[in-house]
Amino acid sequence: MPSIIAQNLDVVRRRISAMSLAAGRDSSSVQLLAVSKNFSADAIRAAHAAGQKAFGENYMREALGKMTALYPLRRFIEWHFIGPIQSNKTRAIAEQFDWVHSIDRLKIACRLSEQRPTHLPPLNVCVQVNISGEASKSGVSPSEIAALARDIVLLPRLQLRGLMSIPEPVSGLHIKGAPHRRLRELFDAVNAQDLHLDTLSMGMSSDFSEAILEGATIVRVGTALFGDRPYQTH
Repeated sequence: MPSIIAQNLDVVRRRISAMSLAAGRDSSSVQLLAVSKNFSADAIRAAHAAGQKAFGENYMREALGKMTALYPLRRFIEWHFIGPIQSNKTRAIAEQFDWVHSIDRLKIACRLSEQRPTHLPPLNVCVQVNISGEASKSGVSPSEIAALARDIVLLPRLQLRGLMSIPEPVSGLHIKGAPHRRLRELFDAVNAQDLHLDTLSMGMSSDFSEAILEGATIVRVGTALFGDRPYQTH
């Protein structure tokens, strides 16, 4: 498994570099976030040994178990929470993670700010946008982004970095790129209000190439790195 993960990382990094070049961007402007939900601590250890630093998790209980198993590597790993956030899970997220991509309401942002330990740097956060308007997806509507962003920047223990989305799965280069283009346009509109965001978290294994062409700065890749995800209950 370690050699396969290392090979997959190399393939994905090469694709990121190629798409960055196609977009007229430096490959260093795109961060690879390895989505490790449902994969073991050993898989994360193998990816880290191959040079991967940032890992994304969706489920608090699962993530805490891996953090415990990988504690000796804590200062070398950047942990990102990318799943829906329940109110009773905010303290652990505020205490254990470096980034949160999935803020979709002010109540959650306030709890994270209040519960972020003062000895840690401010928690980097993104507003999740329901870019495809799916009833089953978390995220604010495009019309709600600016108001929520303005409220979050006033919270003392958070650093608002940008926007995140999980578009509805589609096929075709142009169709895949459309929701990413829309998120970038919304990002530009929010930044026109002097909010100084720098992060677009968009694109997964099936569409990160299209996301990079539209301006992604973080791509969240799991299957292309670790293989098909085993089913687990949480």
